[in-house]
Amino acid sequence: MSAFDLSGRRALVTGANTGLGQAIAVGLAEAGADIVAVGRSAPTETAELVAAAGRTLQAISADLSSTAPIAAVVAEAGPVDILVNNAGIIRRNDSLDFTEEDWDAVIDTNLKSAFFLSQAVARTWVGANRGGKIINICSMLSFQGGIRVPSYTASKSGLAGLTRLLACEWASKGINVNGIAPGYFATNNTEALRADETRNRDILARIPAGRWGDPSDLAGAAVFLSSDAAAYVHGTVLAVDGGWLAR
Repeated sequence: MSAFDLSGRRALVTGANTGLGQAIAVGLAEAGADIVAVGRSAPTETAELVAAAGRTLQAISADLSSTAPIAAVVAEAGPVDILVNNAGIIRRNDSLDFTEEDWDAVIDTNLKSAFFLSQAVARTWVGANRGGKIINICSMLSFQGGIRVPSYTASKSGLAGLTRLLACEWASKGINVNGIAPGYFATNNTEALRADETRNRDILARIPAGRWGDPSDLAGAAVFLSSDAAAYVHGTVLAVDGGWLAR
Protein backbone atom coordinates (compact mmCIF):
# COMPACT_ATOMS: atom_id res chain seq x y z
CA MET A 1 0.00 0.00 0.00
CA SER A 2 1.27 3.47 -0.88
CA ALA A 3 2.17 5.81 1.98
CA PHE A 4 -0.10 8.34 0.28
CA ASP A 5 -3.14 6.02 0.25
CA LEU A 6 -6.07 7.37 2.29
CA SER A 7 -8.35 4.35 1.88
CA GLY A 8 -10.59 3.75 4.88
CA ARG A 9 -10.16 7.27 6.25
CA ARG A 10 -12.70 10.05 6.68
CA ALA A 11 -11.89 13.72 6.18
CA LEU A 12 -13.93 16.61 7.55
CA VAL A 13 -13.48 19.58 5.22
CA THR A 14 -15.04 22.97 5.96
CA GLY A 15 -16.08 25.22 3.10
CA ALA A 16 -15.94 22.36 0.60
CA ASN A 17 -18.77 23.50 -1.66
CA THR A 18 -16.60 25.54 -4.08
CA GLY A 19 -13.08 26.65 -4.95
CA LEU A 20 -10.10 25.52 -2.92
CA GLY A 21 -12.15 23.55 -0.40
CA GLN A 22 -13.85 21.61 -3.17
CA ALA A 23 -10.53 20.82 -4.83
CA ILE A 24 -9.08 19.59 -1.54
CA ALA A 25 -12.12 17.42 -0.81
CA VAL A 26 -12.02 15.88 -4.27
CA GLY A 27 -8.26 15.31 -4.07
CA LEU A 28 -8.63 13.52 -0.74
CA ALA A 29 -11.46 11.41 -2.18
CA GLU A 30 -9.36 10.45 -5.19
CA ALA A 31 -6.71 9.26 -2.72
CA GLY A 32 -9.32 7.03 -1.05
CA ALA A 33 -10.90 9.12 1.73
CA ASP A 34 -14.61 9.57 2.39
CA ILE A 35 -15.61 13.19 2.92
CA VAL A 36 -17.64 15.07 5.53
CA ALA A 37 -18.37 18.48 4.01
CA VAL A 38 -19.34 21.26 6.41
CA GLY A 39 -20.65 24.58 5.15
CA ARG A 40 -23.50 27.04 4.80
CA SER A 41 -24.63 25.83 1.38
CA ALA A 42 -25.19 22.37 -0.05
CA PRO A 43 -22.03 20.90 -1.61
CA THR A 44 -23.97 19.45 -4.53
CA GLU A 45 -21.23 19.64 -7.15
CA THR A 46 -18.58 18.46 -4.68
CA ALA A 47 -20.73 15.45 -3.81
CA GLU A 48 -20.97 14.52 -7.49
CA LEU A 49 -17.20 14.79 -7.94
CA VAL A 50 -16.54 12.75 -4.79
CA ALA A 51 -18.99 10.09 -6.00
CA ALA A 52 -17.22 10.01 -9.36
CA ALA A 53 -14.02 9.23 -7.43
CA GLY A 54 -15.81 6.28 -5.85
CA ARG A 55 -16.14 7.73 -2.36
CA THR A 56 -19.00 8.98 -0.19
CA LEU A 57 -19.80 12.50 1.00
CA GLN A 58 -21.75 13.38 4.13
CA ALA A 59 -23.01 16.97 4.05
CA ILE A 60 -23.46 18.92 7.28
CA SER A 61 -25.09 22.35 7.15
CA ALA A 62 -23.43 24.79 9.56
CA ASP A 63 -22.46 28.45 9.73
CA LEU A 64 -18.96 28.68 11.18
CA SER A 65 -19.12 32.44 11.67
CA SER A 66 -19.55 31.49 15.33
CA THR A 67 -18.55 28.56 17.51
CA ALA A 68 -22.19 27.72 18.31
CA PRO A 69 -22.58 24.79 15.86
CA ILE A 70 -19.21 23.14 16.50
CA ALA A 71 -20.28 20.55 19.09
CA ALA A 72 -23.22 19.47 16.92
CA VAL A 73 -21.00 19.29 13.81
CA VAL A 74 -18.49 17.01 15.53
CA ALA A 75 -21.26 14.80 16.91
CA GLU A 76 -23.02 14.53 13.54
CA ALA A 77 -19.80 13.86 11.66
CA GLY A 78 -18.86 10.94 13.88
CA PRO A 79 -15.30 9.60 13.88
CA VAL A 80 -12.96 11.31 11.40
CA ASP A 81 -9.26 10.90 10.71
CA ILE A 82 -8.52 14.23 9.01
CA LEU A 83 -9.70 17.80 9.62
CA VAL A 84 -9.20 20.52 7.01
CA ASN A 85 -9.96 24.02 8.29
CA ASN A 86 -10.67 25.73 4.98
CA ALA A 87 -13.76 27.89 5.62
CA GLY A 88 -12.88 31.55 5.48
CA ILE A 89 -14.09 35.01 4.52
CA ILE A 90 -12.44 38.30 3.58
CA ARG A 91 -13.47 41.95 4.01
CA ARG A 92 -11.67 44.81 2.24
CA ASN A 93 -11.31 48.44 3.31
CA ASP A 94 -8.61 50.96 4.15
CA SER A 95 -7.33 50.43 7.68
CA LEU A 96 -8.33 54.01 8.54
CA ASP A 97 -11.94 53.14 7.74
CA PHE A 98 -12.09 49.46 8.75
CA THR A 99 -15.06 48.63 11.01
CA GLU A 100 -15.17 46.54 14.13
CA GLU A 101 -17.97 44.50 12.54
CA ASP A 102 -15.73 43.52 9.61
CA TRP A 103 -12.86 42.80 11.99
CA ASP A 104 -14.91 40.47 14.19
CA ALA A 105 -16.62 38.68 11.27
CA VAL A 106 -13.32 37.65 9.70
CA ILE A 107 -11.49 36.78 12.93
CA ASP A 108 -14.44 34.73 14.20
CA THR A 109 -14.70 32.63 11.03
CA ASN A 110 -11.08 32.32 9.97
CA LEU A 111 -9.35 31.97 13.34
CA LYS A 112 -11.68 31.45 16.29
CA SER A 113 -13.85 28.76 14.70
CA ALA A 114 -10.79 27.02 13.25
CA PHE A 115 -9.24 26.77 16.71
CA PHE A 116 -12.35 25.53 18.49
CA LEU A 117 -13.21 23.02 15.76
CA SER A 118 -9.64 21.71 15.97
CA GLN A 119 -9.98 21.48 19.75
CA ALA A 120 -13.28 19.61 19.52
CA VAL A 121 -11.97 17.08 16.99
CA ALA A 122 -8.66 16.63 18.82
CA ARG A 123 -10.55 15.90 22.04
CA THR A 124 -12.28 12.98 20.30
CA TRP A 125 -8.91 11.63 19.15
CA VAL A 126 -7.26 11.97 22.55
CA GLY A 127 -10.32 10.43 24.21
CA ALA A 128 -10.08 7.45 21.86
CA ASN A 129 -6.30 7.22 22.39
CA ARG A 130 -5.60 7.72 18.70
CA GLY A 131 -4.02 10.30 16.43
CA GLY A 132 -5.18 12.30 13.44
CA LYS A 133 -4.28 14.96 10.91
CA ILE A 134 -5.23 18.64 10.97
CA ILE A 135 -4.56 20.92 8.00
CA ASN A 136 -5.17 24.66 8.34
CA ILE A 137 -5.59 26.60 5.12
CA CYS A 138 -3.39 29.64 5.61
CA SER A 139 -2.45 32.29 3.04
CA MET A 140 0.37 34.29 1.50
CA LEU A 141 -0.76 36.84 4.08
CA SER A 142 0.38 34.43 6.77
CA PHE A 143 3.84 35.64 5.68
CA GLN A 144 3.20 39.05 4.13
CA GLY A 145 1.21 42.13 5.08
CA GLY A 146 -0.98 42.83 2.09
CA ILE A 147 -3.13 45.96 1.90
CA ARG A 148 -6.73 46.82 2.80
CA VAL A 149 -7.42 43.45 4.47
CA PRO A 150 -6.32 43.99 8.10
CA SER A 151 -8.56 41.38 9.70
CA TYR A 152 -7.79 38.80 7.00
CA THR A 153 -4.04 39.31 7.42
CA ALA A 154 -4.38 39.11 11.20
CA SER A 155 -6.48 35.94 10.97
CA LYS A 156 -4.18 34.14 8.53
CA SER A 157 -1.03 35.19 10.39
CA GLY A 158 -2.71 33.96 13.55
CA LEU A 159 -3.67 30.68 11.91
CA ALA A 160 -0.04 30.03 10.95
CA GLY A 161 1.02 30.71 14.53
CA LEU A 162 -1.75 28.50 15.84
CA THR A 163 -0.60 25.72 13.51
CA ARG A 164 2.83 25.80 15.14
CA LEU A 165 1.47 26.02 18.70
CA LEU A 166 -0.92 23.08 18.27
CA ALA A 167 1.85 21.04 16.68
CA CYS A 168 4.00 21.67 19.75
CA GLU A 169 1.21 20.57 22.09
CA TRP A 170 -0.25 17.67 20.13
CA ALA A 171 2.62 16.02 18.23
CA SER A 172 3.30 13.79 21.23
CA LYS A 173 -0.34 12.67 21.09
CA GLY A 174 0.00 11.41 17.51
CA ILE A 175 -1.76 14.43 16.01
CA ASN A 176 -0.08 16.14 13.06
CA VAL A 177 -1.00 19.82 12.72
CA ASN A 178 0.20 21.55 9.56
CA GLY A 179 -0.89 24.27 7.18
CA ILE A 180 -1.09 24.98 3.47
CA ALA A 181 -0.60 28.54 2.22
CA PRO A 182 -2.11 28.94 -1.25
CA GLY A 183 -0.69 31.60 -3.52
CA TYR A 184 -2.79 33.39 -6.13
CA PHE A 185 -5.44 30.93 -7.29
CA ALA A 186 -8.19 31.32 -9.87
CA THR A 187 -11.29 31.25 -7.64
CA ASN A 188 -14.37 33.39 -7.00
CA ASN A 189 -12.39 35.35 -4.39
CA THR A 190 -9.83 36.52 -6.96
CA GLU A 191 -12.20 37.19 -9.85
CA ALA A 192 -11.95 40.96 -9.40
CA LEU A 193 -8.15 40.83 -9.40
CA ARG A 194 -8.04 38.74 -12.56
CA ALA A 195 -10.52 41.06 -14.27
CA ASP A 196 -8.34 44.10 -13.49
CA GLU A 197 -5.86 44.19 -16.38
CA THR A 198 -3.17 46.06 -14.45
CA ARG A 199 -3.42 43.98 -11.25
CA ASN A 200 -3.58 40.73 -13.23
CA ARG A 201 -0.44 41.67 -15.19
CA ASP A 202 1.45 42.73 -12.05
CA ILE A 203 0.54 39.56 -10.18
CA LEU A 204 1.52 37.25 -13.03
CA ALA A 205 4.83 39.11 -13.42
CA ARG A 206 5.66 38.25 -9.79
CA ILE A 207 4.81 34.51 -10.06
CA PRO A 208 7.79 32.50 -11.37
CA ALA A 209 5.44 29.79 -12.67
CA GLY A 210 3.81 32.47 -14.83
CA ARG A 211 0.21 31.51 -14.16
CA TRP A 212 -2.55 31.63 -11.58
CA GLY A 213 -2.92 28.47 -9.55
CA ASP A 214 -5.70 26.05 -10.39
CA PRO A 215 -7.58 24.78 -7.32
CA SER A 216 -6.52 21.23 -8.24
CA ASP A 217 -2.91 22.31 -7.63
CA LEU A 218 -3.65 22.15 -3.88
CA ALA A 219 -4.79 18.54 -3.89
CA GLY A 220 -1.33 16.94 -3.78
CA ALA A 221 -0.24 19.00 -0.78
CA ALA A 222 -3.45 18.12 1.08
CA VAL A 223 -3.08 14.41 0.31
CA PHE A 224 0.55 14.45 1.45
CA LEU A 225 -0.17 16.18 4.76
CA SER A 226 -3.16 13.85 5.37
CA SER A 227 -1.17 10.70 4.70
CA ASP A 228 1.31 8.44 6.44
CA ALA A 229 3.99 9.97 4.21
CA ALA A 230 3.81 13.05 6.45
CA ALA A 231 3.99 11.15 9.75
CA TYR A 232 7.02 13.17 10.91
CA VAL A 233 5.83 16.53 9.56
CA HIS A 234 4.61 18.79 12.37
CA GLY A 235 3.98 22.52 12.48
CA THR A 236 4.94 23.39 8.92
CA VAL A 237 3.07 25.78 6.63
CA LEU A 238 3.57 24.54 3.08
CA ALA A 239 3.39 27.28 0.46
CA VAL A 240 1.74 26.24 -2.80
CA ASP A 241 2.32 29.47 -4.66
CA GLY A 242 4.04 28.97 -7.99
CA GLY A 243 7.19 30.41 -6.43
CA TRP A 244 5.63 33.70 -5.24
CA LEU A 245 7.46 33.75 -1.89
CA ALA A 246 10.76 32.79 -3.51
CA ARG A 247 10.69 35.85 -5.77
